[in-house]
Amino acid sequence: MPRYSEERRESAVAKLLPPYNLLPREVAAQENVSLATVYKWRKEAREQGRCLPQATGGGTVSWSSRDKFAAVVETAAMNAQEVAEYCRTRGLYPEQLQAWRHDCEQAAGLAAQDRRREAQELKVQKGRVRELERELRRKEAALAETAALLTLSKKAAAIWGGEEK
Repeated sequence: MPRYSEERRESAVAKLLPPYNLLPREVAAQENVSLATVYKWRKEAREQGRCLPQATGGGTVSWSSRDKFAAVVETAAMNAQEVAEYCRTRGLYPEQLQAWRHDCEQAAGLAAQDRRREAQELKVQKGRVRELERELRRKEAALAETAALLTLSKKAAAIWGGEEK
């Protein structure tokens, strides 16, 4: 059985959201629970899909990319009035939400461009590796030939009594 009631948890999590926007340490002090407990409740609420900024008290600047994306998804099927109400309850402006939606749409295009660029870089790197391996094989063959010639010259000198170098 949970140590705290579900109503108490929800009350504490609600204090992290607008219009209160309290910091987790302030909620912990008000609710007389540990700071770790407040963080745990916030994490659990986020895992359930609730849009809770990672760090409160900093306005929308403190919202992570994940939170912004969640807000865009939550409001995708809403009409203008519902979006306005959603924004009021979370301390947002509809323009911010629209900018986030635009950023999410652009992110897909950027990801495709990044993949193409990375594929091109990989192709160049593979070509460079092949070139270096070919050069290495050539140098190894030259080294082996030089070693064989040196060995033969030493054997010839030993057999015919020539000068050793």
